[in-house]
Amino acid sequence: MFPLIDAIIENKHEHILVHTGQHYDIQMSDVFFQELSKKMPDYNLDIGSGLHGYQTGEILKRVEDVILKEEPDLVLVPGDTNSTLGGALAATKLHVKLGHLEAGLRSFDKRMPEEINRILTDHCSNLLFCPTNVAIENLQNEGITSDVYSVGDTMFEIAMKMKKQVENIKIDFELPDEFIFLTIHQAENTNQERLPIIVQDLFKIKKPIILPIHPRTKSKLIELDLFDKVKEKLIVVEPLGYLQFTKLLREAKIVITDSGGVQKEAYWNQTPCITVRDSTEWLETIRSGGNFLAEPNTIHQRFEEITTKDIDFDENLYGYEDTSKRIVKIIEESM
Repeated sequence: MFPLIDAIIENKHEHILVHTGQHYDIQMSDVFFQELSKKMPDYNLDIGSGLHGYQTGEILKRVEDVILKEEPDLVLVPGDTNSTLGGALAATKLHVKLGHLEAGLRSFDKRMPEEINRILTDHCSNLLFCPTNVAIENLQNEGITSDVYSVGDTMFEIAMKMKKQVENIKIDFELPDEFIFLTIHQAENTNQERLPIIVQDLFKIKKPIILPIHPRTKSKLIELDLFDKVKEKLIVVEPLGYLQFTKLLREAKIVITDSGGVQKEAYWNQTPCITVRDSTEWLETIRSGGNFLAEPNTIHQRFEEITTKDIDFDENLYGYEDTSKRIVKIIEESM
């Protein structure tokens, strides 16, 4: 949202930033505002952790209160989290115009809560801002053809803007000459069935692996009595800010992840990626050969395959460096 906020301010429009508190750890929330020199949110709803129904319901209720108080002309929601869906439902039920940033993404796996959030939000939205042409095709296949716009990806935009800062950032610990960068946090992987298999398969890779550990993953590893073993075998660090995270992602030999955003960031930093999921919403990265799906027990096998491949990354896959300006112009013309 940050580059979009800059474009909104530049065009002299009022905006109110609402942080639901779905992410609340200092290293997974406050650090981004500090590093990117942005003001803190106008509202923090302090939702915290909880099951999907609780989180979505509480977000809907509390966002509704903000909308009733502030009376916005437009509500913008990014991505595919419970915050996205809660905000979308609140706006729609109050008949406030809704814009969806990252519209049209589909993994075609409805077991993923994010897939449900994406579909419902798109079908509620009045303005659909798509990062890729595949996203537009997905919406067309669902009968959504009006007010659909190809604008590129704001995460790509901010990555391009922050290149120099990333290059100059210092890492707080010593890096191996060659390493794998790992992030695992999705609910489908942090359970007692899949997480032990993922851990055992990662242990087969004979390269240093750096893991900035998500609170959910750490909690589950401790519960499964695996955390000490993981600390012995991998380089486990606390969650990282945007700049350090991006630097490690850029310098890694390979990224292993289950995050949607990290798949994209790996691609435009030209780092091969192994995605530990059955499907992905970023199909372009798979088709262009920079991203590879893996089952929990085939991660090391995928790693061996990728190290022998020459990958040709498409620099134009995610579009423009002025995505936010394009979005603001569309909003202005639609009001």
